[in-house]
Amino acid sequence: MNDFGIVTAPDTVRIERLLPGPIERVWAYLTESEKRGTWLARGAMDLRPGGAVELVFHNNRLTDNDVAPPEKYAKFGGEIHSHGQVVECDPPRLLVFTWDEENGGDSQVRMELAPQGDEVRLVLTHSRLATRDGMISVSGGWHTHLGILADRLAGRTPAGFWATHSRVEAEYERRIPAA
Repeated sequence: MNDFGIVTAPDTVRIERLLPGPIERVWAYLTESEKRGTWLARGAMDLRPGGAVELVFHNNRLTDNDVAPPEKYAKFGGEIHSHGQVVECDPPRLLVFTWDEENGGDSQVRMELAPQGDEVRLVLTHSRLATRDGMISVSGGWHTHLGILADRLAGRTPAGFWATHSRVEAEYERRIPAA
């Protein structure tokens, strides 16, 4: 499995991770506010089609021993609220929700879980990304957040969010072709 996401359509990126199981534990880290807040964002999630999704990000507080956010992301270091709604939910295997609706975002996140021995395969697909720059940013963000999730599930201390994000975003800049 390649750690880096791949472009599967002009507006879609897919990232896969193999995570320590069981599947119910991974599901809890995707859907329960306190657990999700340790790697992505806290916030309520009504797990039924049409249910509200609130994501409250605070990337500067996700990891210790980090660097300051790059200038272009300085406004994303503090608390950021994002809202969407659940499109599909089939616990503990599938969660699909819209992303950042209040800012005109029309993208969609699909998280699929499947047991694989003692581990769980997570396939995250983020679609309907409007621009290449958006795809690069989203890819770097998911890559970094999923790395933190893997570390939390494995009981490891994750690397700094912004230091990691800057490095992987530069790699996505090279990997994602210009239109």
